Amino acid sequence: MAQDLTVRPLSELSARCGQESDNRLAVQALLDYTPLPAPTVIARAEAVFVTVTDMDDLGVWLRELGGKIHRTSAGDGLELWTLLTHTPPSRKRGRVQVRVSVPVPMGESVMDYIRAAVAA
Repeated sequence: MAQDLTVRPLSELSARCGQESDNRLAVQALLDYTPLPAPTVIARAEAVFVTVTDMDDLGVWLRELGGKIHRTSAGDGLELWTLLTHTPPSRKRGRVQVRVSVPVPMGESVMDYIRAAVAA
């Protein structure tokens, strides 16, 4: 059975890795000068994904950076609340998109200011 392989130009892979590295550095710089909780950080070329442990931590990110929150079902009685925000502008990198997520049980009590940030 033949396998289809996708071969990408080295320049494309290099650019993607470079963008991931730049994004990681931008978010790390933000974390170095702000008290934002970030137990899990995964950098990708399109955004940096942060997973926090509770709704209070999501609120800290929302108060610091602003943004909109999307809420989706994660199955098995859980919802995934994700803040779509970005780093402050930098002369070198511009703004980096950041996605901060927290899984919570459906029906969990949520602070009004977080609920108000949910995108319609």
